[in-house]
Amino acid sequence: MNQDKNIVVIGCGAGGGTSAQFARKTDRKAQITVFEKDKYSQYSKCGLPYVVSGRIQKFKDIIEFSEEWFKKANIDLLMETTVEQIDAKKQVIIAKKGKEIIEKPYSSLIIATGAKPSVPQIDGLYVNGLLVDGVNVLRTIEDGEKIHSFIKKDKNATIIGAGLIGLEMADSLHKKGMRVTVIEALPNILANTLDEDMSNYVHEEISKNISIFTNHLATKIKKKNGKIKFVTKKNNKTGEEEDIETDLLIISTGCKPEISLAKGIGCKIGKTGYIAVNEKSETSVENVYAVGDCTEYKDFITKKPLPIGLGSIVVRQAIAAGVNSTGGNYKLPDGVLQTRATVLFDLEISAVGPIVSLEGDTSVVTGKFNGSSLPEYFPGGKPITVKVFVDRETGCILAAQAVGYDAAQRINTFACAMLSGINIETLRKLETAYAPPLAPTLDAVTLVCDIVTIKMSRRQR
Repeated sequence: MNQDKNIVVIGCGAGGGTSAQFARKTDRKAQITVFEKDKYSQYSKCGLPYVVSGRIQKFKDIIEFSEEWFKKANIDLLMETTVEQIDAKKQVIIAKKGKEIIEKPYSSLIIATGAKPSVPQIDGLYVNGLLVDGVNVLRTIEDGEKIHSFIKKDKNATIIGAGLIGLEMADSLHKKGMRVTVIEALPNILANTLDEDMSNYVHEEISKNISIFTNHLATKIKKKNGKIKFVTKKNNKTGEEEDIETDLLIISTGCKPEISLAKGIGCKIGKTGYIAVNEKSETSVENVYAVGDCTEYKDFITKKPLPIGLGSIVVRQAIAAGVNSTGGNYKLPDGVLQTRATVLFDLEISAVGPIVSLEGDTSVVTGKFNGSSLPEYFPGGKPITVKVFVDRETGCILAAQAVGYDAAQRINTFACAMLSGINIETLRKLETAYAPPLAPTLDAVTLVCDIVTIKMSRRQR
């Protein structure tokens, strides 16, 4: 063992587990120890809704790297062990496993403590400090198993929050035969993924399967025999309240970062309330890195700090932390693109780039194209809508959104253009593959670019 390199990782989620793996790939001799407070090693939290729906058979199927895998990789993994303190001066962590106290020195420390569900204030939500029977969050395998136990065909389920996870759960419960209602405080669903007009299209489509109440708050829980019976929703505009009968309530209103350990050793906490890290996943404290849902990094377009929540970004951060903790030099791009995607009720949704800071900005030109995945004359084409946001002066692509067939791959094209600095004039000339049974002569990606370019030329004249 290389005693000079003693890597300690706190957390074995996607961030912690991946950073340990890449530390090992970079240095075959370094001593690597991972501390995980829960009973499961690295698994896909993004896969949880699909176990609930039945598309993935068992919760244990989403475990990506088992304890045995870490053992074979010569990485010490201590499960059900909680790190209680970090001594940054001595570079030692103090952990507890049952009654055993463990002290572990480190040359490099990687904090991957993740986040916990953010639960809004709702009257009657707790009894003796615990959520009312039938009320759940979704963050862990244990959460998923608990939700699964409440699922019954033709029963009522209510979800608070219409973000990606909330709507994925709505889809999953609908597939299990439940009647689903979604309550969203904001005026639009998927507020962090799509702008208003694209969101409205998705809302219209998925409302064919579930009930959605935007601009509403969940204000009260009513119980019967100790179990949830009703959730009260309140219209933000009118103040009108209504009770919704429900057998299962899932709260999906975001997360709060677990930053207490990092804060305790003086790591800089950024403007968003998350641990600030740089392009190497370094914190402000020497030899300490941080990755994942507890961190913030800058947005590629706006350069403003942004909480990290997408698994794809977490893994990239983890690669940087793992490589750099062992003496390597891996750097992330100058900001994150936020390339994101999901499928809701067989409707593909994808986007890249920021939303709020662009919408309504007079320096931004937008274009939208509605088309088909195949030539109009060829049977079997599926609808696709693509929207792009472009800087009026430079022609740089700032963001893009797509709803419909193969949305994610079209957004991947925009993400590649944005990262490479390809402007709208160049991208509109992209030569895409064409065959009548496979793709149209000109893809939606280039056609929406044509629309924006024409708009820009008209305004210049």
